[in-house]
Formats: sequence, structure tokens, C-alpha cells
Amino acid sequence: MSVSKRLRSIYQDLFASYEKELLKALAGCASVLDVGCGSHSPVGPMRGKAKLTGIDAHAPSIEQSRSLGIHDEYHVHDVLKARDLFAPESFDSVVALDLIEHLEKEDGLLLLEQMERMARRKIIVFTPNGFLPQGEYDNNPLQVHRSGWSVTEMNARGYDAIGINGWRPLRGEFGLVKWWPAWFWVIISDLSQLIVRNHPEKAFQILCIKYKAANASIRPPTSRVGSSGAGGEGADGPEVGTGPS
Repeated sequence: MSVSKRLRSIYQDLFASYEKELLKALAGCASVLDVGCGSHSPVGPMRGKAKLTGIDAHAPSIEQSRSLGIHDEYHVHDVLKARDLFAPESFDSVVALDLIEHLEKEDGLLLLEQMERMARRKIIVFTPNGFLPQGEYDNNPLQVHRSGWSVTEMNARGYDAIGINGWRPLRGEFGLVKWWPAWFWVIISDLSQLIVRNHPEKAFQILCIKYKAANASIRPPTSRVGSSGAGGEGADGPEVGTGPS
């Protein structure tokens, strides 16, 4: 391995990405329901380790995902009616990644209830830390953002929270760093990730994990971060650095 590749590997291990945090959370799950899977879900590396099922109301996104071979099974279906397709506790883990912010608050709460019903072990939600305005994108009206979700309210529902993508003020729309040179501020953002991971109320995004009561013993000892006593609600902030979601 070249020196540059070795340094890149060390850097990536030190500043764990959202995708690595997600895959760590999914470890040991034999089946995953990806609610609102979209076209480029990050659960793909789990294929072969777990049966991956994707559900999304936007048919073109499903077809693009299918062409990339991300999931094993697909359903074009209203995510708020997923319970019509799947029985209670049908999957080890049910995930909603960059989805819940696209729903009105009442519908988001209904989504969480359904996910918690369909999961046997874990429910995982990835969302901006607070409300991020976003309009229609890529001819998909479902891309509009309609709600925001804070660490405090997710804790109140029994979710542990991990801070993702560094300190919130460093990034702007679509998760891009706000200032130039971009490479410098990306490094600063990555460095801040070392702090905000365990202080998610200060983070740009939050990865929220709920363990079903029967599987509470599988919770890692350090996962109860971002509890309601750790710093209050997450303020409004943009989301991912890889584009609209």
C-alpha cells in the first residue's frame, strides 16, 4: 500500500464517516428494511451480510437503485403505508435515512410508530439536526423538506443520538462547507466531528438508534450520548454534504 493510501486509510478510520457509523449500527442484523430507500442508499455494503429490502414511493428512484443492485428486494409503495406490506417484527432493523424531514410532523410520528412496529431489534433514523429548508429537486416533489427533528425529541422517544458531519455552523445548503478554501474547512469540520459525535446537539446531522426492549442488552455501553441532559434541542441546520436527499 502506498504512503498516500495508508494516510488516507488512517484519516478515514480516525474521522469515521456517516456510512461507517451506519454500518456499525447495522452489524449483526440479518434483515434490513430501508424505508424511503431512494436511488443511492448507503446500506449497500450490507448486501450479502443481510437481506436488504427497499421501499420508496418514487418509482424512478427505485429503478435506479435496482440498476445499481443495492437491495435484494424492492417495493414501490407509500412509506406511510408500509405496514400494509410487512407484519410486526418482520426485520431485524428498520432504517429511514434522510427521509423523516420530508414528511409533515404528524406523518413523521406515524412513520416512527410503523418502523418501531416492524423492527425486531433496532430502529435507525438519520436526519438533519433541526429543520433544513429544501425545495423540489431532480424532478422529485418528494424532496421538499417539511419538518425538523431535534436530539431532545428523539431522546424522548427512546433513541440514542450520534452527532454526524461535524460542527453545525461550518456547513450550509446541501452540506457544503460555507467558506473557501473548501479543503481547509472540510478538514476543520472533520476535526470537529471528534467532539460532536458525543455531543450531537452541536452536530450538523444526527444518527438516531432505538433498541427494542427485548434487545436492550445489545446497546453498546457508549451509545447513550445526546441524552436530554446533554445540551437541549438541535437548532436548524442543513443536511448531507453529498447533495439533496
